[in-house]
Amino acid sequence: MSWTGGSFGTSATCVLAPNADVMTLDGTNTWVLSSGGRSLVVDPGPEIEAHLDEVSATGQDVVGVLLTHHHADHSEAARSFAERHRCGVRALDPAYRLGSEGLADGDVVTVGDLEVHVVATPGHTADSLSFVVPSESAVLTGDTVLGRGTTVVAHPDGELGAYLDSLDRLHALCSAQGITSVWPGHGPVIDDALGALDFYLAHRRERLGQVRDAVALLRSGGVADAVSLPRQVVEIVYADVDPVLWGAAELSVRAQLAYLSR
Repeated sequence: MSWTGGSFGTSATCVLAPNADVMTLDGTNTWVLSSGGRSLVVDPGPEIEAHLDEVSATGQDVVGVLLTHHHADHSEAARSFAERHRCGVRALDPAYRLGSEGLADGDVVTVGDLEVHVVATPGHTADSLSFVVPSESAVLTGDTVLGRGTTVVAHPDGELGAYLDSLDRLHALCSAQGITSVWPGHGPVIDDALGALDFYLAHRRERLGQVRDAVALLRSGGVADAVSLPRQVVEIVYADVDPVLWGAAELSVRAQLAYLSR
């Protein structure tokens, strides 16, 4: 499936960054939210001049930059892009802010008549946020929910218990508020938010069971030790996955092992 970004709802445009690879899928989705002749930019992405020029051309008087989390494919260009537009960068982690304003769970950021509601969704990283746009019945999820495939819980910064809680929170929120669309940080828009969250929760439960079984198998054979166990589990559980992704899979396995050892 080819994904190139585009316009969604009445207020949003996704500008796809040209940084595609095995981890970023088609590239980073930079979201431009516009109302009343002004725009907020979510996740300017990598420091690629042509991409930032396109984002600038899409925006209407950019008045702020919001970050879903600190990973460089989302945040690298945030400061330079904000300086270009003489605005601030708002993020949960103070290290990534420009200006005095941060972001916290429950905050509401406005641009024109558009409201963006901040929801703390830690797990992929400790500072992961999602942004609900009620008027569009949409939620921007960063890397918490991807448009294709599943995300990495980036141990040790990421934590599986928090991630599962975040998926549950998003599910409850989407159900209660009638949120139907996921606008992700990578990959195509999802038009069935609850279906996607159901899939993510079921996938995590399945993977946890597979990791638990793999650990039992390795320990019964006397070949498991603390140092090699995560990679050994990856080789069993992710045997059907391209080995180029095993490094990322090992981060998730480490998060799963920490969760199972609680």
